[in-house]
Amino acid sequence: MTTETRATTCHPLDPLTADEIALAARVIRTERPLGGARFVSIDLREPPKDTLAGAAAPLEREAFAVLLDVADGRTYEAVVSLDAGAVRSWRHVPGVQPAITFDEFFTCERVVKADPAFQEALRRRGITDPDLVMVDPWSAGYYGDASERGRRLLRALAWVRASPEDNGYAHPIENVVVVVDLLAERVVRVEDDGVVPVPWTPGQYAADAVGPPREGVRPIEIRQPEGTSFTVHGREVRWQKWRLRLGYTSREGLVLHTVGYEDGGRVRSILHRASLAEMVVPYGDPAPGHWRKNAFDAGEYSIGTLANALELGCDCLGVIHYFDAVVANAQGEPVTIPNAVCLHEEDYGMLWKHTDFRTGRAEVRRSRRLVVSFIATVGNYEYGFFWYFYQDGTIEFEVKMTGIVSTGALAPGQSTPYGQRLNADGLYAPIHQHFFNLRLDLDVDGPVNSVYEVHTEAVPPGPDNPHGNAFASRATPLRTELEAQQLVDPLAGRYWAVVNPAVRNAVGDPVGYRLMPRGNVRSFAQPDASITARAAFITKHLWVTPYHPDERHPAGEYPNQHPGGAGLPAWTKANRSIEQTDVVLWYTLGSHHPVRLEDWPVMPAQYTGFMLQPNGFFDRNPALDVPPSHDHASHGAGHDGHGGHDGRNGRVE
Repeated sequence: MTTETRATTCHPLDPLTADEIALAARVIRTERPLGGARFVSIDLREPPKDTLAGAAAPLEREAFAVLLDVADGRTYEAVVSLDAGAVRSWRHVPGVQPAITFDEFFTCERVVKADPAFQEALRRRGITDPDLVMVDPWSAGYYGDASERGRRLLRALAWVRASPEDNGYAHPIENVVVVVDLLAERVVRVEDDGVVPVPWTPGQYAADAVGPPREGVRPIEIRQPEGTSFTVHGREVRWQKWRLRLGYTSREGLVLHTVGYEDGGRVRSILHRASLAEMVVPYGDPAPGHWRKNAFDAGEYSIGTLANALELGCDCLGVIHYFDAVVANAQGEPVTIPNAVCLHEEDYGMLWKHTDFRTGRAEVRRSRRLVVSFIATVGNYEYGFFWYFYQDGTIEFEVKMTGIVSTGALAPGQSTPYGQRLNADGLYAPIHQHFFNLRLDLDVDGPVNSVYEVHTEAVPPGPDNPHGNAFASRATPLRTELEAQQLVDPLAGRYWAVVNPAVRNAVGDPVGYRLMPRGNVRSFAQPDASITARAAFITKHLWVTPYHPDERHPAGEYPNQHPGGAGLPAWTKANRSIEQTDVVLWYTLGSHHPVRLEDWPVMPAQYTGFMLQPNGFFDRNPALDVPPSHDHASHGAGHDGHGGHDGRNGRVE
C-alpha cells in the first residue's frame, strides 16, 4: 500500500480530476507492476445506487482502470481507493481485448507504412510517396478465424493525399486491407484483391478551396445582456426547474446524473443516469475492403477520449459555459480536453399559444431549451451528441452526424448496387447504418417503476364503433425481460411508458414518462451475420432490464474482437421480472444512410433522436408559469434561430 492519498473533495458522481487519474496510475504501478502496462482507461468507479441514496457521510472515491499488459497481452481491471491510496481489487480478465487506445492509431499507421508488402501494393497503384498515405485503423471484428485468436489486431484501410493539405478520402486505395498485430507491432498480412485505379478528382471542402462564398448571408446574433438563466455549481446545473449533474467517462463521453424537475416545492426524480452506452456502424457493401466495416465507436474506440476541444470550433451559439474533460492516456497520464462539453440555452420558437377569437385576446409563450452537448471525431465521421431540456418537462436526445463519408473506388465501367458514385472518376461511398444504444436508468418519482407498451388500435365495426370512427390507445404491461424486447411501430403510434404505481396524479393514474421514438430503422444484416451476434442490441429497439450495477454496456464490457452474445442477450436469458422494480431502459436508435451526391465532399448534418415526455407526471401543463416575452427588437417577427456566439461563459456559483 502506498501512503499517497488524494487532496481534493468532490461530489461522489463528479468525474475524476487530473490529480486523481495521476494518483490512480501511480498506485497501480507501485502495487501491481506489469511487464509493460498500457492504460486503456481510468474513470470514476461510481458509488452503488443504494449507497448514494442514503449517504450520511462523504463516500469513498474510487477509480476503475482497465490495463493491457503488452508483454503478454493480458487484460486487467483494477479498483483503486483514492482516499486510501491503495488497490482495492485486481482482476485478470481472460480472453478479451480492451478498447483500442489513441496511441495505437499512430502505431498502426507507422507499422503499415513501413511494411515492404504494403509499399509494393502502393507501387502497383502508382503511389511512390508513403508520406502522403493516410492509414485508418478499423477494428478487426470477429469472423471465426482461429489464427486470429488471442492476438490484438487492427484491419487498416488506406487513402492517399495529392498534397499534404488534400482531402485524402477523395482518393481511396481500393482492395488493400492490412492486418496489423498491435502487440508485436508488425503486419500480419496484406490482402490485395486487385488493382483499382485511384480516383484523383479533388474533394476539397475548406472555404479557400470552394470558390467565393454566397452573398446575402447577414449576421444573426444572440444577446443575453443579463446573463444566462442557468447556474453551475461544480458539476451541478440548475436551469428553470431542472436539476442535473454532468458526468463524463472515457468510453461514453457525456453522462447525465440525478435528473429531476422541481414541482410543488420539491425536486421530483426522473432519471438516475443516462448515457450513450454503445454504438456501431455496420456497412452493407460485400466488397473486399468494406464488408468487415463494423466499428463499435464506444466499446472499441472509447468515444469520450475522441471528443473535440470546442475552443477549436464550437457549433453552440449564445452565452456558453464549457466543461473540460479529463481522460487518461496509455501511460496513465491525465489529458485534459478543453471545452469538451458545451452548456447553453437557446430560443426554440413557440412553446404554447391560444387566441380567443371571441375576445381577441392572445396568449403565447416562447420556448427555450437547455442544451448539453459534446462532439467527437472518429476517423472520417463527426458525431454531435445533444441532450435538450425543455420548460414543459420534456427531455430530448439528438445525434447530429456529419464529417466525411467512408469511400471506396470502382474500376472503370464498374457499377455497384451497394453504394453511391460520387464522381465520374470511380469514387463511391457504401451504404451503411448507424446504431446508438442509450442506457436510461429511469427513476420516475422514485426507483420502483413498471413499463407498458402503448399503441393505438382501430375499434372493429360493431356496437362499440357504430359510426366507424372509433380508435383508442391500448396499454400492455411488460412483465419480463423477454416481453420487453420490442420494435418501433410508427404506424400504430407505439411508445413505451414508465410509470410509478405507488404515486398517483390528480385523476388517479400512476405518474409516468413516455419514451417517444422519433425516427428509426431496422438492421438489414442477416441473423447469422457476425455483426448480428456481436451487436445483438441492434435487433430490438427496446430492451428493459432490472437495475444491476455491473450491467453497463449492451454488447458487453469488451466488444473488441469478441465473438458476440455478451451484454443484453446474455443478461435477458434469465427473463427476470421487470414489474415494480428499478428498471433500466436500453433504447436502440438507428439511422439509415444510403449516401447521396449531396453528402460529398463533406456531409451536411443528419439528425436522429427520441424524446422522454411527461405522461401524467404533472397534473397540468407545467409550462403555464413561463412569463410572456417582450422582444421589441424583433419588430413583430418571432425567431427560431440559435443566434450568435459572444464567447462568454454562463454564470457560475
